[in-house]
Amino acid sequence: MGITKSVALLALGTPILASNSPGLPFVINTWSGPFEAATETAYRLLSTNCTPSALDAVQAGCTTCQETQCDSSVGYGGSPDENCETTLDAMIIDGETLNAGAVAGLRRIKDAIGVARMVLDTTTHTMLSGDLATQFAVEMGFEEEDLTTPASKEICETWKEANCQPNYRVNVLPQGQCGPYTPDLSSRKLVDKRPVSHDTISMVAIAKDGAMAAATSTNGLTHKVPGRVGDGPIVGSGSYADNEVGGCGATGDGDIMMRFLPCYQALESMRRGMSPAEAAEDAVRRMVSKYPKVSSGLVVVDNKGNHAGAASGWTGTFTYSFRGGDMGETKVVEVPNIA
Repeated sequence: MGITKSVALLALGTPILASNSPGLPFVINTWSGPFEAATETAYRLLSTNCTPSALDAVQAGCTTCQETQCDSSVGYGGSPDENCETTLDAMIIDGETLNAGAVAGLRRIKDAIGVARMVLDTTTHTMLSGDLATQFAVEMGFEEEDLTTPASKEICETWKEANCQPNYRVNVLPQGQCGPYTPDLSSRKLVDKRPVSHDTISMVAIAKDGAMAAATSTNGLTHKVPGRVGDGPIVGSGSYADNEVGGCGATGDGDIMMRFLPCYQALESMRRGMSPAEAAEDAVRRMVSKYPKVSSGLVVVDNKGNHAGAASGWTGTFTYSFRGGDMGETKVVEVPNIA
């Protein structure tokens, strides 16, 4: 099956309504390039499985990116923190029940979305974190292994040789080239800091029967402060789905985006009558009004498969990929930054 690109030709700053719904089943996710394989995986599962499951589809799509290390920002061996360790965040949500499973700061387990699915399916909790999430994963049969690769180790060592710059610390004074640090609040100010080399896969799927699910998987920010968790595993921020309304996926500066729950906001806007394009733009503009330089990208789809995107702050172009109905290939939409 081929992949083609559909380039949006709307004026700068206009949210993109790529098309009317191509029909069901339907899959959409943030980004293109290596991320398109995830769209294909999820769509094929929904279109060929005799009992298609939206939850299975978004899990399979995210797993594809984890295994292929999409853009070095999903899965093992990417985005090392200050200690040179890769940790993972993931979340999956059922659009029928709104039951969700998530892991945050998961260590030494490659299949973050698989562990998140286990949290959803086998516990009454929503999120597990850190080493105890790893303990849960091992108890459920996942293999514990080092997530560092030669490439991620080299990234971190090169950064340390540059006196640990750039980093995400503010209002502190380093006691050495790379810390430790002491507070310096004399010049406290609002900081609008942008992510370094960071993408997230956030996917929404609609099965033939209208059942919806959404999922997110990421390894976070390169050189992040150890223990940092972004918006990926936060329900309503990294992604969201509700069969009654639609679904949403988000990518960008998670430290800012989680303060706005943009995916929850977008769905509630649609519930109140906005189109996917209007809801996506509204959610992004809410963030831009407080943080004008925020890097953000949203994909929003209603429960019929009508879809749109909105974005802000990217040096390049935010993209998303989708496939639905009888489409013979995955298509990509380019979304300009909101002016």
